[in-house]
Amino acid sequence: MNNLDLSRRTFGQRLGWSAAGLCLWAAGLRAQTGEETLVIPKEANPASVIPVAVSGFSGEVDQVIRFDLEVLGCEIVPLERAVYLVQGSNSGNVQGALMDARTKNSLLAKAYTGGTLRAQAHAFANDVILSLRGTKPIFHTQIAFKVDRGPVKEIYVSDFDGHNPVPITRDNSITAAPCWRPGTRQLYYVSYKEGFPAIYLHDLNAGVRRPVARHAGSNISPAISADGKLALILSKGGSPNLYVADAEGQNLRQLTRGREGESSPCWSPDGKQICFASRQEGGRGLYVVSAVGGEPRRLRTALVSNATEPDWSPDGKWIAFTTQTGANSFEVCVVPAEGGEALRLAPGEDPSWAPNSRTLIIARRTGNGNRVLSLLDVPTKRVKDAHQVGGSASQPSWAR
Repeated sequence: MNNLDLSRRTFGQRLGWSAAGLCLWAAGLRAQTGEETLVIPKEANPASVIPVAVSGFSGEVDQVIRFDLEVLGCEIVPLERAVYLVQGSNSGNVQGALMDARTKNSLLAKAYTGGTLRAQAHAFANDVILSLRGTKPIFHTQIAFKVDRGPVKEIYVSDFDGHNPVPITRDNSITAAPCWRPGTRQLYYVSYKEGFPAIYLHDLNAGVRRPVARHAGSNISPAISADGKLALILSKGGSPNLYVADAEGQNLRQLTRGREGESSPCWSPDGKQICFASRQEGGRGLYVVSAVGGEPRRLRTALVSNATEPDWSPDGKWIAFTTQTGANSFEVCVVPAEGGEALRLAPGEDPSWAPNSRTLIIARRTGNGNRVLSLLDVPTKRVKDAHQVGGSASQPSWAR
């Protein structure tokens, strides 16, 4: 553990954050912090767009800081329009400061060392957003996603913004539906490498994988809870139904017995409930069932129909999902976890929550038929495209 790991965990624990939620995955992304001052004002309105002027940085550092701040609902504006000033330099290392443009009060002053300049820029942006919005840091997190290049579909892992992409599979087949095990460097996903859809568990640190579900029929849509329970969709009994098992795919138990087909399970943060999509009552909708069994209940998504691809926010308050609005038209929505009136956010599909329960990564269709990954700030509905790896990217999963 380096100095940044220790200082971040200690600082995060004072705010009540879990150590796993603050884990910095890649060793190349680490940086060390120097002496600092940090003031966290209480944000009046999370949906407000914050006008910020950025100056003093250059090259990649300047690009990273501007991108990161815009992801969390800041608008980069000229000095005369700014409410906050983000200033600094990156000669040798990143040094940054945050100031109230009206009062000239200093909210943050810090120097960063170690790692790459890119990593230092992310670290500074994390601290600026922490000061402005009080949300968990996300700019050192990673995502997994599927990349389509013709008939071949492989799983990649990259930084949250799409940079530093690394292919995880080379099956020369179809791989899909990556899902991070919370707090680990383990991925579940589906691969057709043996000619049929099976679910695999891939340990990225060890570089090994093993099958966890290879039943007759389809084995798809893995979703793992924070306490190590696996939800999955199996058709071994005929129709695709929801099952749960342990993390290795053992001790299988069937939760639904519908004939119309279930899909896309996700866990509540406490591991007690599963939300999934189904056609139990005609059009596709969202349902919630206890992880130990029982009668599923339909989740009310007023104003929106044909709901699928749910993802439960880490704070337990919201469920993001996709609704199809046309032949090739999709929108990302959110609804309170207990059900209610759904809010349409932006065109896109495959939503996955960041650890901060504020940001979503989604897949957005482009004019050429490909999909690109985009970052959606839920309160402000602002969208920024991530760096693209080529091909068509979809099914993102945000490491938590």
